[in-house]
Amino acid sequence: MSIKFFKPTMLSLVIASAISSTMSTHALADEAMIDASVDEQFTIFGSSTAVNNVPGSAHQLSQEDLEKFDYTDIMRTLTSIPGVYVLEEDGYGLRANIGMRGTGQNRSEKVTIMEDGVLAAPAPYAAPAAYYFPTAGRMQQVEVLKGTSSAMYGPRTTGGVINMVSRQIPDEALAGQMSVQAGQDGFAKVHGVIGGSGENLSSVFEVYRYQADGYKDINHSDQDTGFVKNDILGKVRYNTDENATFYQELEFKVKYSDEDSDDTYMGLTEDDFNSDPYSRYSASQKDNMSTEHLQLQLSHAIDLSNRFNLGTTVYHNDFSRNWYKTSKVGEMGVDENGDPKVIYQSLSKGSQLASDYDNGAIDELYTQVKANNRDYLSQGIQTVINADFDSHQVKFGLRFHEDEMDRYQWVDEYYLDADYNMTLTNAGEPGTDSNRIDSASALALFVHDEWTIGKFIVNAGLRYEDMTLERQDWGKEDPNRTGVAKYKKNDVDVLLPSLAMTYQLTDEIVLLGGVQKGFAPPSPGNEAATNEESVNYELGARYAKNAFNAEALLFLSDYDNMHGNCTASQNCDDDNIGEQYNAGEVKITGIELKAGYAFDLGDISMPIDLTYTHTQTEFLNDFESDFWGDVEAGYQFPYVPENQLQFVVGLEGDKWRTNLLVRYTGEMRSEAGIGASDENIDAHTVIDFVASYDVAKNQQVRFSVDNLLDESYIATRMHGSVMVGKPRMVSVGYQYNF
Repeated sequence: MSIKFFKPTMLSLVIASAISSTMSTHALADEAMIDASVDEQFTIFGSSTAVNNVPGSAHQLSQEDLEKFDYTDIMRTLTSIPGVYVLEEDGYGLRANIGMRGTGQNRSEKVTIMEDGVLAAPAPYAAPAAYYFPTAGRMQQVEVLKGTSSAMYGPRTTGGVINMVSRQIPDEALAGQMSVQAGQDGFAKVHGVIGGSGENLSSVFEVYRYQADGYKDINHSDQDTGFVKNDILGKVRYNTDENATFYQELEFKVKYSDEDSDDTYMGLTEDDFNSDPYSRYSASQKDNMSTEHLQLQLSHAIDLSNRFNLGTTVYHNDFSRNWYKTSKVGEMGVDENGDPKVIYQSLSKGSQLASDYDNGAIDELYTQVKANNRDYLSQGIQTVINADFDSHQVKFGLRFHEDEMDRYQWVDEYYLDADYNMTLTNAGEPGTDSNRIDSASALALFVHDEWTIGKFIVNAGLRYEDMTLERQDWGKEDPNRTGVAKYKKNDVDVLLPSLAMTYQLTDEIVLLGGVQKGFAPPSPGNEAATNEESVNYELGARYAKNAFNAEALLFLSDYDNMHGNCTASQNCDDDNIGEQYNAGEVKITGIELKAGYAFDLGDISMPIDLTYTHTQTEFLNDFESDFWGDVEAGYQFPYVPENQLQFVVGLEGDKWRTNLLVRYTGEMRSEAGIGASDENIDAHTVIDFVASYDVAKNQQVRFSVDNLLDESYIATRMHGSVMVGKPRMVSVGYQYNF
């Protein structure tokens, strides 16, 4: 597919002209009921929406919430929200694995991820596995919707949506912040922001850099296992005068980030984990991920009248990555003719060979290190008309989107001698491994009506998606792509209704419920894969009075068909990577609870917060796949804990504050099945602590400890071997605001 960039604001101008021509040019003489602002279109809730009135699971983490623990890891941030599951991998959150309501967490591929209201995954339609994730530490706000509330934000509507709101331009003439942090394992962070607003021109500039040497040690090597990540953001906004006939704002955003991390998929055997959980095999010493990301975004907002405004965004994302990592491990054997030949094994079996080599049981080893080289492109234009009809608040939305993933990969072979030296024996030619382009184009339309009838608020929505997904595969024998590629295509269109409502039972109690059709598109490369479709239900209540608030929600996701996407991160064989499998009927049920209260102890306050999720998963039919294995009806899902709980308690004085967080993750399966298994991942509890003190009105010092009790636990077996969770890390920081 050939992707061209769009002419900015063309759709905005066409729609604005059509609407404004029917109105008096003096319609804005009175104060507008709906105000145009590019900031408003970056957020789900905006400034006028009360989260408690959303008829479904809705949570907003404010800047104050995010600064409480000041996590750089988005997965640690999101555990405060019920119904969200995270799967730790590198310990620093560089590659987020997030799921919602049992969808599965692998690379957050079943969740719609946005930054400033724009799709953030590298190729959200063609290749949804999010190897890029927005830098959590520079975000000003995080919004999470699940179930019926998320119907406006496709393409994946079963689990939910996460919207990361980046640094907004400050209202002051000049404002900024500088913070530094340093900790164990070479962890360091520098974060600087400066910006301001003028009468018609405003801007903000932000730099965020963090790094670490890593908490793992490569056997027989002094090489680091850490990372360096840089993130730079700039925004410039022009606005008309406040008394303009049609008030408008135009904002340009540019963001660049890069990463260099010495990360691996190679975990440990059970015995090696028990003896030294923070070791790494010497066969992984060449493993490295390098990435670059560029985002361009032009946003326009216009007040058309006191009842209508229009917001339009044109966006363009380039992402490139090469994860150069060990994919197979082997030893010398013989072929069927008795001739010497290296016999390679995948990581699930090869980890034992790597262990034997490092422990001296064998004195030589062979590896295949694969250059998982990929280039991504994602771009589009989206526009939303907001209309205020008194009791009806209506949104009409349109998005045209294109994306692609270009895989151009190769494999190098190495020999490891008795002194643990790694020598290149065969350099692969680029394009002689995975060599294909997956692409997609999609048109999405939606209408959403929020209708207030006395104490009822009814939300009715309808979303339509029309998409074309394609694959061109040149194979391993045509690295220059001179021949005719194998071509596969999926044309999909779907209509997704949703209906939800709230009822104000008393001043303190709100009842809510809803039903929605969930959807995820099929893979470009598997014409046999059908849509992932489900009907999702939720029912619950919210309570808020004075310093106490609570909510309880029951949910049911009833799948007609669930997808499984085979990726290297799930230890799929090379021949099956990129394939998609149909699981058929699936049922997921659960309960989400959240409660908070602030005790007033005189000069000291003590806020507490409790989050709990209980989940039941069940395959409803028998099938075989390379993704889930051989499944029988009644089997449970892998990597969905039945119980997870988080409790936060704080103490706050005039100039100081402390918070203690206790996070419990229950036992979960590492493969589909039922009952006890040696492959299950044991329950574990992690405690984080933070304390801060205001040394001046605009200066603060901070002391943080992640994993206070230094709990050693298995985070995942996703790659066919054991991966350890992050150990204790102590850090101190300083922040200056102006």
